Amino acid sequence: MFDTLGDKLEQVFRRLKGRGKVTERDLDQAMRDIRLALFEADVNVRVVQELVARVRQQALGREILASLTPEQYLIKFVHQELTRAMGESVKLLDLPRSGLPVVMLVGLQGSGKTTTAAKLARLLQQEHHRRPYLVPADVYRPAAAQQLLILAGQIGCPAFTEVEKKDPVRIARDALAAASRAGCDTVIIDTAGRLHIDEGLMEELSRMKRSVNPAATLLVADAMTGQDAVNVAEGFNRALSLDGVILTKLDGDARGGAALSIRSVTGVPIYFAGTGERLECLEPFFPDRIASRVLGKGDVLSLIEKVERAYDREQVQALERKLRRNEFTLEDFRDQVRAIRRLGSMGELLAMIPGMKKLAQGVDGEVAEKELRKVEAIINSMTPKERLNDGIIGGSRRKRIARGSGTSVSDVNRLLKQYQQMKKMMKQFSKLGGRGAGRIPFRGLFS
Repeated sequence: MFDTLGDKLEQVFRRLKGRGKVTERDLDQAMRDIRLALFEADVNVRVVQELVARVRQQALGREILASLTPEQYLIKFVHQELTRAMGESVKLLDLPRSGLPVVMLVGLQGSGKTTTAAKLARLLQQEHHRRPYLVPADVYRPAAAQQLLILAGQIGCPAFTEVEKKDPVRIARDALAAASRAGCDTVIIDTAGRLHIDEGLMEELSRMKRSVNPAATLLVADAMTGQDAVNVAEGFNRALSLDGVILTKLDGDARGGAALSIRSVTGVPIYFAGTGERLECLEPFFPDRIASRVLGKGDVLSLIEKVERAYDREQVQALERKLRRNEFTLEDFRDQVRAIRRLGSMGELLAMIPGMKKLAQGVDGEVAEKELRKVEAIINSMTPKERLNDGIIGGSRRKRIARGSGTSVSDVNRLLKQYQQMKKMMKQFSKLGGRGAGRIPFRGLFS
């Protein structure tokens, strides 16, 4: 999302690099360029003015004009102010363990509330060990309730089903009793999308909030709507006194102004960010990490967390034992591919590594995903004996595998060659890692 803004800021810093000492006139020009870059990213006017003023104040107060590395100082100050604008520190959704806390999701139609409700339920299951209960309270959009019920089934989450021909407020109220009977400890209500200027529908939300007394009322805002997302947040906040925001589609190609503006303009914290379409693509919103991504500094901590979620310690240790014994098979290779797919798009992963932003922009995520699926299909078309011993895969077997996987013999040949190269590489890394290598998740691919 922040590629364009990041590129423009990088140009500003590059112009200061290698000049030696800079003048106050150089600094004024840099401030103008930063201001223009933020405006083009659709950042709120007030936020831009305050951010640039603070950066300038720090730059002049820290003797940047006398520094031999002025661009490094400026990057540091911009990073600090971007982080400050987005909320400084991560805001955690702290729900009480007693009683039956309710999370009410509100927002415009099409902002991604229904999918976000399922993502949030999954996150509470996986990371917080809670037992959520999903409530489809959108009686206006055709098949909205059915969509949420399908998503609930995919994550194994109970959901309220008695929604036909009911008032949304009554649905929410009846769902609380149903959730209690089901032994759940959290209720997530997916409300109907509405404009913040629609007084009738906003009053319905107010009645629902008074009826269920939610522990958190969260606005689901589409980050790709840019500056208008800030206006939407202000409207919903005035009517409902929001507790927080979930930004969706942060993996899109919008300019990013919403992420940089909502917290400063409304005072409402951003809890989560949707980073993809899959149900596992909901992450806590870390302002400092987002600022690092904007400035091309990567996000190693998020990358490590993704890897650790994809691999547990026992898997890593078992894999390392196989490598030492030269027992790494095509089945293990397939498991590695599946783990990579769980991590997210290759472009997103590369962008998290410092200095790899330009390379990440050249990666076509759809093409990479297609190639990984092809690898899985080829290995799945092999017999168990072939997956355990690739040495027996001769010409006739390769033709059969190609037919079974819908690929070509050359695809099969390329896969087997890649497997041998990866097997050799991972064995070398395992030897270098010694006894402590098991502490490094996914070390074969990221060492």
